Formats: sequence, structure tokens, C-alpha cells
Amino acid sequence: MAIKDIFGSLVFNDETMKEMLSDETYSKLQECIKNKTSITLDIANEVAEAMKYWAIKHGCTHFTHWFQPMTGITAEKHDSFIGTKNGELIMEFRGKELVKGEPDASSFPSGGVRATFEARGYTAWDPTSYAFIKDKTLCIPTAFCSYTGEALDKKTPLLKSINALNIQAKRILKLFGKDVDNVCSTVGSEQEYFLIDKSVYKKRPDLVYTGRTLFGATASKGQELEDHYFGTIKERVQKFMEELDEELWKLGVYAKTEHNEVAPAQHELAPIFCETNLATDQNQLTMEMMKKIAAHHDMACLLHEKPFKGVNGSGKHNNWSLSTSTGENLLDPGETPEDNLQFLLFLTAVITAVDEYQDIMRMSVATAGNDHRLGANEAPPAIVSVFLGEELTGILDAIADGRTYSKRAKCFFEMGVDVLPKFIKDTTDRNRTSPFAFTGNKFEFRMPGSSLSIAGPNIIINTAVAEILCRFADTLEKSTNFDQAVKDIIKENINDHKRIIFNGNSYDVSWEKEAAKRGLLNLRSAPEAIFQFKAQKNIDLFVKHNVFTPFEVKSRADIMLENYSKIIEIEATTMVEMVKKDILPAVTLYINDLMTSLINAKTLGLDMNMSAQKHILERLNNLYNSTVEKTEKLEEVKIATTKIKEIDKQALSCRKKLFTAMEELREDVDAMETITSSKYWPYPSYGEILFSIR
Repeated sequence: MAIKDIFGSLVFNDETMKEMLSDETYSKLQECIKNKTSITLDIANEVAEAMKYWAIKHGCTHFTHWFQPMTGITAEKHDSFIGTKNGELIMEFRGKELVKGEPDASSFPSGGVRATFEARGYTAWDPTSYAFIKDKTLCIPTAFCSYTGEALDKKTPLLKSINALNIQAKRILKLFGKDVDNVCSTVGSEQEYFLIDKSVYKKRPDLVYTGRTLFGATASKGQELEDHYFGTIKERVQKFMEELDEELWKLGVYAKTEHNEVAPAQHELAPIFCETNLATDQNQLTMEMMKKIAAHHDMACLLHEKPFKGVNGSGKHNNWSLSTSTGENLLDPGETPEDNLQFLLFLTAVITAVDEYQDIMRMSVATAGNDHRLGANEAPPAIVSVFLGEELTGILDAIADGRTYSKRAKCFFEMGVDVLPKFIKDTTDRNRTSPFAFTGNKFEFRMPGSSLSIAGPNIIINTAVAEILCRFADTLEKSTNFDQAVKDIIKENINDHKRIIFNGNSYDVSWEKEAAKRGLLNLRSAPEAIFQFKAQKNIDLFVKHNVFTPFEVKSRADIMLENYSKIIEIEATTMVEMVKKDILPAVTLYINDLMTSLINAKTLGLDMNMSAQKHILERLNNLYNSTVEKTEKLEEVKIATTKIKEIDKQALSCRKKLFTAMEELREDVDAMETITSSKYWPYPSYGEILFSIR
């Protein structure tokens, strides 16, 4: 079937609404969305009736309010369309059911916003994100809030940040003589993931319970040869990708690029840009579909940031830009960026925002899983910086120094083979080590982890940029010489914030020292980063732009810290169980068999050199005893940590004590694996897992 025939076929999109709604209702709905006004019950009733008819035609029997609580995944409660009238069965879906739902709010993370006995919460229809069909169920994207009005989800503050950015960007554009209906951030989110055979996945309790391998000795072959990267896609994986593309296209997701990533069994999918709210919904759907479709092919999809020690982990590159309702990309430098004051002003706003709010940029990607990845030679370090490239850096330096920029002539790229085509060379290279890199007409935020909802990072970027644009607009609206005022703002802010610009290798150890000299933050662990959320300057930012209340900031920080601690504690418990139930018994058997073979050889008087077995026995015995001691220590540290009542202190203890005890235990267990016969080792090895897809 042609892509055109299936694309968006399971989405109640604009085309479907035009077809199924009256002209009057369609126009009123669009006006409400455009002007951000409430939808009346009359409009909701007609939309609900049309949705029901459309959904039933596609085989649906149920509907659900699809929302994004603070768990980081999506949630849904299904209700059927059935009802009764005069004792007769009818199929109904009314406007009030479309507009409002009431899931139990007490069992979702709330950070103290809701007590356990306070169960009422509301979901509210988000008409800016299309309804869709999944598993024969009509899914209605919604916001989720408490009975007292606090946001309990990721969508509500995201929508507020989008609105804040829209207000301030329009102020700036109006000063440039452009009166647009709307300015929104757009996002294209590259999604990395691992695919392994389901059979090996089921044999690893650590993968099942935590999403990563808590033990595992390095395989004989990993990514050293770099032969997996962009290599030929294996047939089994290709079939998975084909089905994934088809299902995503049906859901209106612009799945565009797919390829093998650096590590064995690692892959990537990238979509085309769309508005941030829709992109966030679609990325949640993409992750869900990856897991679901992998199961169809007897595979498991791993979205953990670092499922395997010693090979690359998985990120989610958040490509962020600004676009107007007229289709103008505000971060497109054009042919002559040095003369494009509008572009340079928006560029300066982003640079300033990243520098002033580098703490919460780092906080937005702070998770237990991402701590394993940030700073390795596969991901940016925990230090936030901005890459601009030679041309833009040169332009901004010239403005900051008050001199004229000397433009470089464009040149053609030639490969020295006449038959190959010549093309214009880009004015600057790309930097894959930068946390926040300008890549032509957008910024690529490379720090988010693969399992993360992109709502968090985009809330921060949107709000921070909105704040800087607000300051710029306040100044420019009072100026008498607009062009000169713009140049003065650019000059002043670049001089004040040029410390955040770094075009070099962010992986190099020297950058850490250089960054410290510049006064940039190096928040190495998730708890350190999350603590920054509650800083007064950050609370003031969110309150000013109506994104979070002070209580919501505190509650979200507490949720993040509590989640971090829970993950580390689950991992520690899983490690202890694996060691006690499987690893130590398996090594005991191997030791016993080695001892038996030595005793038998001696009894029979065989003239054999048994020094190798003796050496293995001695080493295994030492590692065995050490493993027992470190397992007991891990249990003691875990018990002590879980008794800590203060959320902040518990998270720090998890990081500094519990995680350290886990790493020490892993060192011994991984060493035992390298000298224990595979016949005895209870779990599939790294080699078996990473190369399980043939």
C-alpha cells in the first residue's frame, strides 16, 4: 500500500475534521485553537459525535483520555462507547466525555501535591494535538491536573511554555514589522534504541527489572571495528523497521531516517520536524510502538540510556527551532547571516538563555540512566556549552568587538575525481561532542537520554528563551533607533555570555578544566542537577511566565529525586538477588567440579600439570569470598539508605554510597564471569546478547 494511502489514516486530523464536521463547527474549532479560547459544549458535542462515528468505523469499541503523568510514560483508562436508552443498547460519546475525564490521581507521582486519600484528578482535552486510534481504541490527548488545579503531567507545563514563547517572540517580530498569528518551537527528536532477541532478554532478570545489565563482562568483540555503524541492516531488523514505519505513518508520525548506530544491536529512528507539543506526543507513541512491534518479531527493544557497559549508550537528540505561522524559520541564517539582524537577535537570545539557565538545562536530562552516559565518549559531558561553528562565531565576535566581519567566500567541495559531482561546501563543520550545537537552522540538544520524555527539556528551552526575548523586547520597545538598539543588545549579551560558546572537542579532558575557568557548571550526577531546579532564580522564571507555581517546582524536583532513589534501590535489590540465587550457586558448582577433577587426577596418579586449574581455583575462591562480602555490604548500605527520610539526602546517599557499593560488587562478579566456564554461568553473556540478532 502506498504511504499516501496509509499516512494519518488512524488520526482524527485536519483533513478528517473538514470532512466530518459542519463548516461552522470546523471554523469555530479552528478559531478556538488559534486564539487559545475555551471550546463550547456545542462544539465539543459535534466533535465527539464525529470522533465516535469515525472511530467505530475503524473498529473501535472504546475511548480513552491519553495523558502523560510524571511517571515519564503515558497513561490511559478505557471506557466503551456503549450506553442505554429506554432499555436499548446505544453507542454514545458526548462532548462532556471528550472535554473532561476523571482518572484516579492518588496513585501517580505528585511530589506532595496530592495525598493518598485525595483521589480526584481531571484530564482535559488538548485540541491542539490530534486524537488517534491505537489498539482499536480512540485515544484523546489530554492534560492532567489535580482537583485543586496543579499540573500532574508533562503536557500542561509544556503547553504553558509554548504559549510563553509565542507571546515574547511575537513582540520581537512586531518590532521587525511582522505581524504573525503564532510563533512556536518545533522539534525533531532522534530516537536511539537497542534490539536484542527476546529469548536472551527473558534470561536476564536485570534487563527485565531495570532495563540495563547490572553485570556483564566485556565481549570479545564490541564496537571496536566500527563495522555496525551505518552498516547493512539485518533482515530481521529491517522487517521490524518496516512494520514500525508503517504503524507510525498510520499515526501521522513523519518517520524519516533509520540506520544502524555505533554499538552492536543499536539503531536509530529520526522523524521530520513538527510543532513541539505534537512532537512530544509522537515521541511517546514512537517509544511505545518500538517495544510493541519488537515483540512481534521475537525481539526486545531496550530504551535504557546505558543497557551495556563498555559500548555506546542511547540518547535522544532534541533538534529545536522556532517557526512562525507563515512558515518562516527564525533560526535560518539565510545567505548573509552577518546582515540578518532578526536572525542574530534570536540566536543571541538562545545563547544567553542557555548560559543563564545552564543549571536547569542539565537538570532537564537528569536521570539515573543518563548518569551512565553523560561524559562518556558517546555523549556530551555534564557541562552545558553551545557550538556555533566558525562562521557564526566569527560574526558574533566581530559584533562584540565592534568591527566589520570579513565574510569568507563560498567554495565548492571537490573529491579529486572528475566524474563525481561538485557541490558547495558548508561554511562550518558539525560537532557531535557538543551538548547544544547549532546545525544550520536549528539547535541540537544532545544531552537527553533515550527513555526520557522530551517534554522536560523543551519546557526549559522554551521558557528560558521566552525570558530573554521578553528582556530584549522591553528594551527595544523603548528605543528610538531600532537597528542600533538591536546591535547594542547583541553586542552586550555576546560579551556577557560568550563563555558558553565552545567549538572544540567536548570529550577532551582539557575542556573540563577550561570550563571551570569560565565558571561553567559541571553537575556530574542527577541529584546535583535536580537540586538546581529549586533555586530562586529558576522558580522566579517559571512563575513569571506562568509555567510552574513554586509548589509545582518543588513537587517536581521531589518526584525526580524520589524516582532516582527508587531506580537505584531496585537495581541494588536485583543485583543481590542475582548474586545469591544464581551467580554464587553457579560458581560454587564450577569450583566443586574443578576441585573434583584435581582430586581425581591425584587419586589416579595421573602425571598432569594442574597448575592452571589450581590458579583458576585460587582466583575464583578469592573473588567468590569478596563477592559474598560485597553483597552483604550492598544489602547493609541499601537498608541504611532506605531508612533516610529526607528526599534530598536519600538521593545523595543512593549516588555516593549505594551506587558505589553496586559498582564494587559488579567488578568482582564480572571478573568471575571471565574465568567461569560458560557451561556454568547462569546468564547469557554480552556476546550472546549483542549478537543475538542474526
